[in-house]
Amino acid sequence: MAERLQANDRQRRNMLADVSHELRTPLTVIQGNVEGILDGLYLADETRLKSILEETQVLSRLIEDLRTLALAESGALQLKREPTDLGELIRDTVAGFESQAKEKDINLDLSLNEIEEVNIDPQRVREVLTNLISNALRYTPIQGAVSISLAESDALTGEAVSKRGVVISIHDSGAGIETADLPHIFDRFYKSSDSGGMGLGLSIAKYLVEGHGGKIWAESEVSRGTKISFTLPV
Repeated sequence: MAERLQANDRQRRNMLADVSHELRTPLTVIQGNVEGILDGLYLADETRLKSILEETQVLSRLIEDLRTLALAESGALQLKREPTDLGELIRDTVAGFESQAKEKDINLDLSLNEIEEVNIDPQRVREVLTNLISNALRYTPIQGAVSISLAESDALTGEAVSKRGVVISIHDSGAGIETADLPHIFDRFYKSSDSGGMGLGLSIAKYLVEGHGGKIWAESEVSRGTKISFTLPV
């Protein structure tokens, strides 16, 4: 117990340091640009204003991630469910990454079975997809491949009683995840030595999937890529 308390305390201190760093960096850029414009050092042109806008978007994403995490952990996260075409949702989400994939010459492959509409919160499931696809592209080398699949599942992973659902998988051809890191990648604020950000994305994805009554898991081998899958009940 003492070891767990010490580990939690270290994690909390690291989290506060990470939050401070992640907030300070865009704020410093915004402040520097605005002060430069007011002092006449910079022109308030499109390039300068676009830079400021991009940093405010970084702040907005960070704050929204922290808010989602807080709501999920307190049990106050509300899902706005509606009948949704998952195939269309996946195609629309992937379309937003096409230019990024093209820059790295990464092949985006879709294998989407025809599935009846599912009763989900499309915005929250899009958040899960966005996080997983973004991670896959980040760790996939130039001329690599990322595949996204959708299929019907007879039973949700880990369920004793058979329950109809769907399974979505994102498989990359990246470097893979170290064996020691793999069991912890869905822990909040957990980061491997080569990861960026605050370690929130996969933790939030786990909360959102489980909030729908689904499961999420990862399979990976070093040098052989990573496959992250999640289920949603029909």
